Amino acid sequence: MIVKLSESKINEKLKEIDGWEYHDNALHTTFEFNDFKDAFSVMTRIAFEAEVQNHHPDWSNVYNKLQISLSTHDVGGITEKDFKLAKTIDTIIEGE
Repeated sequence: MIVKLSESKINEKLKEIDGWEYHDNALHTTFEFNDFKDAFSVMTRIAFEAEVQNHHPDWSNVYNKLQISLSTHDVGGITEKDFKLAKTIDTIIEGE
């Protein structure tokens, strides 16, 4: 069973991921790349990992910027799944 995390637990776990914020019941971050091709390439890699984890981000891309929001819709909030995907995304970005 997936468990919704308390706000205090979310704030504690935010210390484990750099550049992510918690507001509006989701984790949020923005990345900027050299150009559209680089942004889209990273989105593709994230998409494959999200599919493996069966957890998909809400995101938008405009030219070289990628905005990502993570929440677990089934429980109406943040779960361990969101933090796991955030860490995976950070690993992908660091590899760039």
